[in-house]
Amino acid sequence: MVQKKLEENLVKAIKTVLAELSLTEPSIINELSLDIPDSVFGDLSSNIAFKLTKYLKKPPVVIAKDLSQRLSSLIESDAFLSKNIDKVNVSASGFINFLFKKDFYIDLLKEILKTKGNFARDDFGRGKKVQIEFVSANPTGPLSIAHARQAAIGDALCNLFKFFGFCAVKEYYINDEGNQINILAQSTQARIKELLKEPVEFKDEFYQGEYIFDIAKSVLNSNLKKKDDLNFLADYSVKYLLDVIKKDLKDFGVVFDIWFSQKKLTLNNVLKLIERLRKKDYIYDLDGAVWFKSTVFGDDKDRVVVKKDNTLTYLAWDILYHENKFKRGFKEIIDIWGPDHHGYKARMNSAVQALGFQKEQLSILIIQLATIYRGGKPVSMSTRRGTYISLREVLDEVGKDAARFFFMMRRISSHLDFDLELAKRQTPENPVYYVQYAHARIANIIKNASSYKLGCDMELLNEPEELNLMRTLLKYSFVLRQCVSIKDPCNLTGYLQELAAAFHKFYDKHKVLLDDSGLRNARITLIACVKIILSNSFSFLGISSPEKM
Repeated sequence: MVQKKLEENLVKAIKTVLAELSLTEPSIINELSLDIPDSVFGDLSSNIAFKLTKYLKKPPVVIAKDLSQRLSSLIESDAFLSKNIDKVNVSASGFINFLFKKDFYIDLLKEILKTKGNFARDDFGRGKKVQIEFVSANPTGPLSIAHARQAAIGDALCNLFKFFGFCAVKEYYINDEGNQINILAQSTQARIKELLKEPVEFKDEFYQGEYIFDIAKSVLNSNLKKKDDLNFLADYSVKYLLDVIKKDLKDFGVVFDIWFSQKKLTLNNVLKLIERLRKKDYIYDLDGAVWFKSTVFGDDKDRVVVKKDNTLTYLAWDILYHENKFKRGFKEIIDIWGPDHHGYKARMNSAVQALGFQKEQLSILIIQLATIYRGGKPVSMSTRRGTYISLREVLDEVGKDAARFFFMMRRISSHLDFDLELAKRQTPENPVYYVQYAHARIANIIKNASSYKLGCDMELLNEPEELNLMRTLLKYSFVLRQCVSIKDPCNLTGYLQELAAAFHKFYDKHKVLLDDSGLRNARITLIACVKIILSNSFSFLGISSPEKM
């Protein structure tokens, strides 16, 4: 890959210059990287001057000017670098910027055409087994938009991890026993009695959504004799709702590799685990409860694993579940949770270390909530009351593509406002329509071309909008790697909007289907590459690549 080779050779050149200055500190060398600057300054940049200020006791811009002169000389003497790099400059703040020659971009376009869906693929994951656990909503009701946002993000991350060589597995943890399941069974039983016109007290803590009536009707239609058996109703209700959840997720484009039931863990195994941790001196008894010494690993207080009434806390089960994950061979675990679990991070990090694993092997991503707007007004949310907007409702109203794209448009750490009316709009104001229209527009242009030769006459691409489009294509691999690094697909949705804007700006100003065969070949080649990158990106996000709109 020409881009990867150029990046590697530039990093090598920077290391050579640092060695000449006897700057070989591992903290400097190991963190060397390149980034995409504003196109005004160059095509790639390095912030190495900022990292050297504490060693050289000079301002970054002074250091950068010295390094850039040395790098320029080194580049001139290197056949590969001199073929691809036009010049080196320094920004006013101290970034070292590299400007590429057109030859580099011509090679980049050729590579996109040749590799298509594999463009920018890398194997730095080297088969590392990674488990991404997400959604994992208690099967006590249909999935809400909060779960939907987690589903979209978790699925996209798994796609990206696989692209870079990781053996990534999607898992859904089913909390299918405990107090919430008992309440679900009681809720179903109450609705059955109500349907049978029997006296019933429907308590405030019961689940009150219309779906409970659906479960009750299903029970009456299939097994009336079991209507008073709470154990049966619990199992029946869980299975019914899991079928609903699986169908909604499948229609959302999310298919899990593993559905893991909490029941598999068993009470006996949890108690054995607690005793093993006790032998390590991480468990103690106090005030009739059993405590886990999570403060040993940095938590702000110790945590109860067995309550005074001898019931287990969620933490006890979760410690065993995470041990089970590692025992299955996963080297890295990524948990995707809602904001109500933020305070749970420290105790789980402590638990992983108490089990004998490295803290870095567990990543906990907290996905902020989404607020649905309809008619300019937020829709109220209450799972227990059944007044929330479900994933199914969003799917039915705006479709899979718009739903997934919108859920990934903000950083996972940011609250998301989801405007249903905007998501349905067939105008450029709708981001997903805007980016998909770019793909469809290109497909239509190429379809209407009477004749052309891809990969030819690219030296004719000289217009500012053409060059800007090529520079935007350069950013693609950086964006993908960044999404994996920060474990957030948000940057990809932003990049797609930038790429679509660059294409629309180019096409609004320049004709593609020209009589001049050379320029026609060059421009069709350019937009064909844009189409490939758009389609590749859509596949990561789990949305379609329309050929017409």
